[in-house]
Amino acid sequence: MTKTFMIALLMIVDSYCCFGQTKQDGQPGYDGALAKKLGADAYGMKSYVMVFLKEGPVKIKDSVAREKLQTAHLKNILKLAGEGKLIVAGPFADNQEIRGIFIFNVSTVEEAKKLTESDPAVQAGTLIMELHPWYGSAALVEIPGIHKKIQKKSVVDN
Repeated sequence: MTKTFMIALLMIVDSYCCFGQTKQDGQPGYDGALAKKLGADAYGMKSYVMVFLKEGPVKIKDSVAREKLQTAHLKNILKLAGEGKLIVAGPFADNQEIRGIFIFNVSTVEEAKKLTESDPAVQAGTLIMELHPWYGSAALVEIPGIHKKIQKKSVVDN
């Protein structure tokens, strides 16, 4: 009987700890205004489009031309980020076929395709794109603003 009493008591305490800490409108710490601002659903998630930038068929051997194209590629990334369309971008560090990613804060693959087609490296054929709808944390929308606060130097500065 003591064992049964202890188990029941633990269940009551556990229930209190789990449910007593939640607010009426969600999990502990939930900020409904922020969730709305970021476009979050009930899970704190939203839809994006992820682009895998793959090695394209065109190979530029001239180092000056390659550097010029890379600078144009980076400037386009900054432009798209400044418009709030591109929220994450970066290269992979393992020198494989997939060279990097973009995560676009847009609702359709078609819109992301148009934005990716604005990239000079895609236009030149040194990169090709593979696009996928993606579901991730709505908090990603905050990355560009945070990045500006921790970036000492621009990727296009020499």
